[in-house]
Amino acid sequence: MIRLLTTVPTFVLALCTIAGSTAGAADLATPKASAPEPCKATLSFPAFGGAIKQNPDPACFTVPGVGDIYVGGALTGYAYTQSRSLPFSPAPLPSDRGDRVDFSNIQGFVQKTDGTYQFYVQAGAYAIPALGVVNDGVFDQTNFLFTPLPVAFGKVVIDDNWSIQGGRMPTLIGSEAPFTFQNLNIQRGLLFNQENTINHGVQVNYADGPWSVSVAGTDGFFSGDLTWFTGAVTYKLDDQNTFGINGGVNLGRTNVLTRSVRDQFATPLYQQNSGILSVNYTYSNGPWTVTPYAQFTNVERDVKLGILTGASTYGGAILASYALTDNFALAGRIEYEAQTGVRGSGTTSLLYGAGSSAVSFTITPTYTLDRVVLRGEYSHVDLGGVTRGDLVPTTLGTGFGRAGNATSQDRFMVETGVTF
Repeated sequence: MIRLLTTVPTFVLALCTIAGSTAGAADLATPKASAPEPCKATLSFPAFGGAIKQNPDPACFTVPGVGDIYVGGALTGYAYTQSRSLPFSPAPLPSDRGDRVDFSNIQGFVQKTDGTYQFYVQAGAYAIPALGVVNDGVFDQTNFLFTPLPVAFGKVVIDDNWSIQGGRMPTLIGSEAPFTFQNLNIQRGLLFNQENTINHGVQVNYADGPWSVSVAGTDGFFSGDLTWFTGAVTYKLDDQNTFGINGGVNLGRTNVLTRSVRDQFATPLYQQNSGILSVNYTYSNGPWTVTPYAQFTNVERDVKLGILTGASTYGGAILASYALTDNFALAGRIEYEAQTGVRGSGTTSLLYGAGSSAVSFTITPTYTLDRVVLRGEYSHVDLGGVTRGDLVPTTLGTGFGRAGNATSQDRFMVETGVTF
C-alpha cells in the first residue's frame, strides 16, 4: 500500500509540466497530428454535457519549444431554498441550511492538448451540490474535499491507440461529472453520492475504432492509499448509440477512523471500502440526449474497520435533455435507489439507513447566450423505509427535517455565470 499526500505528488507535478489531459474513458488516445495549425485544437476536457458547451474559441497562446497552451474557466454562482434540511451535517462543517446564495465555480483551466506530452490543470473554488445531502458553502467544500487544486494530471500519448496519464484525475465511474457546468442538471443525483469523484492514480487508455477502454490504479475516495482498481469500457455502435460499463473495487482496506475528521469528510468509511458497478447507454440524436443507467454497490462487514454490518445499494436513473432551440434546452432526471437490510437494524448507512430507499425527480430549464448561462432547477426527493426518531426518545431519525422524521424534500435552485 502506498500512502500519498493530499496535495499533488511530486512526480505528478513534474509530469504535469510535460503531459496533459483526457476526459476519462471518453477521451482516450489522442492521435499525434503531424503539423497542427497553431491554436486550432478542439478541446474535449473538461467534459461538458447538455446545453452548456465547450468553448469553441478558447484563449490560446503558443510557447516556443512547448506548444499551444489553452486557458479557460468557469465563474458561476447559485442560490437555493429547500423545504426541509437534514437534521445534521458531516462534522466539522456547519449545520444544513434551508437556503443559500453562493458561488458554484470560481475555477480556471490550463492545458496542452497536442503532441506526445500533454497536461491539464484545474484550480479554484467549487461547490458540488447533490440531491438529498447537505450542501455546504463553496469555500468549505473546496477546503474539505479536493483542495483548490481538484484536478492536475499529465498524459503521454504513446501512439494513435495508447496513452498513459497520472496525477489527480476525475474518476472513471458513473454517468455524471463532478462540477455543475459539466452536467445536464445543477445538482448531482442520488446515485452519484455512492461514487468516488476525484482520485490520485495512474490510468492507461486504449482506443480503437468504436472501442474505448481505460483501467486505473487509484486511491478511491481521495484516501491517499493506492488500493482501488477501476475500469471503464465504452462501445460506440454508431453516431447515435453508445454503450458503457464501468466500476471499481478497493482491493485493500482503508481504516478511515484513524484519520482526522477533516480527512473523513472527503473519504467516507463505508464508500471507501466498497465496490461499485455501473452500466449505461446513451442515445444522442438531434435535439435529444438520453442516458439510462443502473448501479450496484456493496460494502463487506469488517469489524476491525468499524463496519459492523455489510450493506448494498442498487438503483437506476434516466438523464435526458431536449434542445428546443439553439439557446434553450430542458433537462430532467428521475432516479430510484435502495439499500439492503431491515429498517432500524445495523449501523451501516449507505443511503438513509438499513432498508431505506429514495426516489428523485429533477427538471432543469437552461438558457445560454454565447458563453453566458442561466438555468433554474426544481428537485423532489421521497424517502421510504427511514427510521423515525420519535420512536426512540432523544434519537434523531434518518430522514429530513429537524428531527429526521420527514420523508420528502423539495429544492428550488438557480445558477448563472459564464464559462470561457
